[in-house]
Amino acid sequence: MDIFVTGASGYIGGSVAERLKAAGHHIIGLVRSDAKAEQLRARGMEAVVGTLDDARLLAEQAKRADAVVNAANSDHRTAVEMLIRSLAGSNKPFLHTSGSSIAANDARGEPDERIYRRLEEVTPEPEKAARVRVDQRVREAADVGVRSVVLCNTLIYGHGLGLQRDSVQIPALVRQAQRSGIARHVGRGLNRWANVHVEDMADLYLLALEQAKPGSFYFVENGEASFQELVQAIADALGLGEAQSWPAEEAIAEWGFEKAMFALASNSRVRSDLARTELGWQPRHDSVVDWVRRELRQG
Repeated sequence: MDIFVTGASGYIGGSVAERLKAAGHHIIGLVRSDAKAEQLRARGMEAVVGTLDDARLLAEQAKRADAVVNAANSDHRTAVEMLIRSLAGSNKPFLHTSGSSIAANDARGEPDERIYRRLEEVTPEPEKAARVRVDQRVREAADVGVRSVVLCNTLIYGHGLGLQRDSVQIPALVRQAQRSGIARHVGRGLNRWANVHVEDMADLYLLALEQAKPGSFYFVENGEASFQELVQAIADALGLGEAQSWPAEEAIAEWGFEKAMFALASNSRVRSDLARTELGWQPRHDSVVDWVRRELRQG
């Protein structure tokens, strides 16, 4: 298949593009610069230069391709609408990337017992309500002849398979610890996030491309850990002693409100039951804490 992938130079999009290419598909990747385009071509992919705001380009590429993977921006409603309009009536696969911060809460390092398995169970915080509406819009595209699928990723770890090596959450914690000499979690760090290894995530995109029914929604998860566990693993690997609590206000000053509160201080506890039962997904990596200790000590 010819597959149009937005965000093809990013951590998620690049990893998915490499996995799909390895399965024999031809990738047309959307990138922002000529330099990135050259890097993509060097990896055996086709590249087009543009952004999600280039409506005409998106329409042309979606109509040309046999399938579309949107991995550039989970919240860009205008681009999603254009892709759906361009794919309507074709029954082509449209895989849209979301993130499990839709299930996050303003916990500031405190625990929460709620666990989610379906989008319908989630009542998002106001800051994430727009993303949920985008996810719902993608699912509704099934009604106009699009084989639309939402893949809702959790905390992703592991080295990217494409041009971008590092993810968002763990590297931010590592950089802060290295710079300050103190490994810190927000508040008590008892907040928990579901997680998934980047290779397992990419495998699920391939399965969804091949098998998912129109209007499907899948959480992408294989285990969970508290941020106290994660940060202590960072401290152990870097030889920094005991991880320490950090007031939310100081974490916000370091990372900004969005990253501090929704990516690092919240709970996002979801389960991938549907991906396993409907698509036969069998992830192979199951311990983010072990990965952190091993990789930091090696690197």
